[in-house]
Amino acid sequence: MTDPIDNFFGAWQIESPEERLEKIMSSVAPSIVYVDPRTPDPITSIADLSEYVGEFSANAPGWSAKVVVSDTIAGTTRATVAFSGNGPDGSEQTQLGQYFIEADGDLLSRIIGFVGIGAPTQS
Repeated sequence: MTDPIDNFFGAWQIESPEERLEKIMSSVAPSIVYVDPRTPDPITSIADLSEYVGEFSANAPGWSAKVVVSDTIAGTTRATVAFSGNGPDGSEQTQLGQYFIEADGDLLSRIIGFVGIGAPTQS
């Protein structure tokens, strides 16, 4: 079976709304709660989540989202995701995000995302 976290982030580069929805439906529970800094309110439906994820491929064509490292403790997975693609100048760029994820059985039920990986910044 494909890991539901990898499967979910694999949907971020799918441009076809139907294919993206199918992939997300195979990854998340009907009771999904998704939040990241770009969501004004939690997303609580699979259809709305698919639409939100579709904004990524629409706004960053050719970019991908891939889990680069993850670990799990007490039923919560911390996943670092690399969002990568060509920038405006044509060079490869990567932005990292960190997600804290809970599952209900084999499906993701709660996904909380943060920009960056929480590394200290220099003043």
